[in-house]
Amino acid sequence: MRKTRFSEEQIIAVLREQEGGMKTADVCRKHGISSATLYAWKAKYGGMDVSQARKLKVLEEENARLKRLLADAMLDNAVLKEVAAKNW
Repeated sequence: MRKTRFSEEQIIAVLREQEGGMKTADVCRKHGISSATLYAWKAKYGGMDVSQARKLKVLEEENARLKRLLADAMLDNAVLKEVAAKNW
């Protein structure tokens, strides 16, 4: 997965600028992002402060790790079922 150029703190600062009354096009031009990116950030981080964004990132990483563990366990289970189904 590609790493973002912006940290959570920077993203929230950009959103605060836009919420502070600055035009969306001006904010996007200033930071070199598209308006679609700004609206995606707003959907994900809108109304959050920095500590909440950090907690969200930690939870997303933990969720990804748990999904990988579940996929590995399901694969092991499928292999064991296949071996058990064969007649020796």
